[in-house]
Amino acid sequence: MKNRIIKVATAGPKLKVGEVAFNSEQIIAMIKEQSDCGIIVFPELSLTGYTCADLFLSDLLLKSAEEQLVRIAKETANIGSLILVGAPIRFDNSLYNCAAVISGGSVKAIVPKSFIPNYSEFYECRWFASGKAIKGKTVRINGTEVPFGTDILAEDPLTEAVLGIEICEDLWIPDKPSTHAVLAGANIIANLSASDELIGKKEYRTQLVTQQSGACYCAYIYASSGVYESSTDLVFSGHSIIAQNGSLLSESVFPKYPHVETAFVDTGIIMHDRRRQNTFETVTEGEYRRVPVRIHTIGKEEADIAEMADILKRNDYFIPKNPFVPAEKSTRHERCRRILQIQANGLATRVRSAGIKNLVIGISGGLDSTLALIVCSEAKRIIPDIRIIAYTMPNRGNTSDLTYGNATRLMELLADEIHEVPIEEGVKLHLKQLGHEESYQGEGDITYENAQARMRTYILMDAANMNNGLVVGTGDLSELALGWCTYNGDHMSMYAVNSSVPKTLVKFICSSYASMCESMELRDVLLSICDTPITPELTPGNNGQIAQMTEEKIGKYDLNDFFLFYTLRYGFEPARSAAYAMKAYSELEYDDVITAARNFFKRFFTQQFKRSCLPDGPKVGSVTLSPRGDWRMPSDASVALWLEDLK
Repeated sequence: MKNRIIKVATAGPKLKVGEVAFNSEQIIAMIKEQSDCGIIVFPELSLTGYTCADLFLSDLLLKSAEEQLVRIAKETANIGSLILVGAPIRFDNSLYNCAAVISGGSVKAIVPKSFIPNYSEFYECRWFASGKAIKGKTVRINGTEVPFGTDILAEDPLTEAVLGIEICEDLWIPDKPSTHAVLAGANIIANLSASDELIGKKEYRTQLVTQQSGACYCAYIYASSGVYESSTDLVFSGHSIIAQNGSLLSESVFPKYPHVETAFVDTGIIMHDRRRQNTFETVTEGEYRRVPVRIHTIGKEEADIAEMADILKRNDYFIPKNPFVPAEKSTRHERCRRILQIQANGLATRVRSAGIKNLVIGISGGLDSTLALIVCSEAKRIIPDIRIIAYTMPNRGNTSDLTYGNATRLMELLADEIHEVPIEEGVKLHLKQLGHEESYQGEGDITYENAQARMRTYILMDAANMNNGLVVGTGDLSELALGWCTYNGDHMSMYAVNSSVPKTLVKFICSSYASMCESMELRDVLLSICDTPITPELTPGNNGQIAQMTEEKIGKYDLNDFFLFYTLRYGFEPARSAAYAMKAYSELEYDDVITAARNFFKRFFTQQFKRSCLPDGPKVGSVTLSPRGDWRMPSDASVALWLEDLK
């Protein structure tokens, strides 16, 4: 597979304002120390210092800056990194505030700043001209003609990384140069900045960078000048920000110097999101020049599964085990609260539009039906005259004492009306009429197992007719992905509130709700349900104890949800998903991960027919399988290519 992960860095050197040779030495030393980074971005005018003021009018300073740019290039020639250094550059009759693009031992391009601030504390128009209109030009740097203009993108054809450049103020204006650069193909933006520190400005800068990375589907590397600039009137904090597709990857402010902030960006993820978001169009007007540079990835650029896993491990590339679940507790609680809010409002809207306020729901004592009942309860807060009619439908001998007790207690606490309808006699009669043995015939007796699921749905549908109600579905996203639902059994309902909530998140929502609810009795039963093994209880129990474990049949839900997330959210091929899983689940053996991946993709492909006729249900996250929205897949698609990728 192609490795598109690049380690990027912002570099804040110690500097002396106006002492170019010293600054050059600091920059060279930092580049050599960070040779594992594919891109290294220094602040605005970092070669001279941003606060040189009228010293920028000195030919001595300007000539020294150009000479030191060449020195930096030569002394870092053996480093396969793209380096961006801020420097003042003379062109024709004017001086420009520029970013020098250095790679492979030479200055590859010079990009001037487009928007020159001249308000409040800024006075740049005194020294610098705007480079906004400069395109297609070259400038002589120490005797060599170098591409010069705002129409330049730095491209590495091997890694397919394309970098656009803007300088400080360029980010703060409405029509940002980075917007035009990404529409022309840039997937990474670097900003060389000198933004002084004021109360509230840090937060605003962070918002600017992360929002621009999200709107432009790109990585954004922001490096600002630090405390070694002159403090005559201003203080600079060295604010460094690295973001990707709207997510903040790394940030620091007022660090110890010299300082390097690093993060990993993945151009593969960036380009997948652009292709998926079809309103992100390529604009070729005012075409850009592409300057070839070297931007190396972390490790080999082509790797098999084991090699990619090793690359991720050696670089300590962070991959969460549960990508659907926020790691930070407060964030997780807020996420769970918002999901419940979406689910409840979706159900409330369906109640209003149907004019039916009786909600019929089956409660098993498991996680999914628990969450669905909580959603019904929250919908009742929105529409107080909703009536929740709950049914538990045990099969004596199969249903455990634990799940039966939890189901009964939960219904008593949250439902308006509760019913118990044992199904064993109905199932036996049904099987007998079919000519099937009345008892479980052992492993593989799907008829016996599914007859119970369909019997329960049959009862709920008829109960809804009898009560003028709507059957609320309980099945979750993970079960739909794996086809772990009985066709026209728990597969069907009149509104499926959990259909885009994965199993790993269902548990966290229930436990989060338990921590917030006022009733201690409700909290206790919710926590008991969260601690109960996941089971369909469709086979005979063991003296009232749970005998059938779902994850023994289909594999661990956390690993299945992992593959589901990276397949749907980022379009990963199976090999890449497996390599990521090996890093996230480092305790697992190689063969175990490959086996789990093969099982996931087999089930995912062969069970699409169940997803093609799903009932309505609310989308709550970026990954969902609704055939009317996010995932439209032929039920007869072959899995062969995906399984081949895992060899």
